[in-house]
Amino acid sequence: MKTDRNIPNNKPAIIIRENEKGTCMLTGIAITGDGNLIKKEAERIRKTLTVEIQRLWHVKTTGIPVIVMASGTISESFRKYLIRIPGKHDIKDLQNTAILSTVHILMEVLM
Repeated sequence: MKTDRNIPNNKPAIIIRENEKGTCMLTGIAITGDGNLIKKEAERIRKTLTVEIQRLWHVKTTGIPVIVMASGTISESFRKYLIRIPGKHDIKDLQNTAILSTVHILMEVLM
């Protein structure tokens, strides 16, 4: 994402900008293999890019992390974040995708 300043981690997976409402949602999606789910969630919610987008586009901006561990584990706040994203989402499907992706990677490496 192009900004005036050099900002680390400035690659949100999905940007939802609603001009009529004057809002923008930056959604960061990750499947993490380490046990530090909360730290990864905090990284995705960082305010730096959110503040920069508000300044450049003059819209109210929020960051929404969607983090699933490779084992399918989700954080306690996962549902709270997922509800804020427009559309219909099934948590079990997201967890299943994370697990199947992990299995696929392991099969590629081990075979």
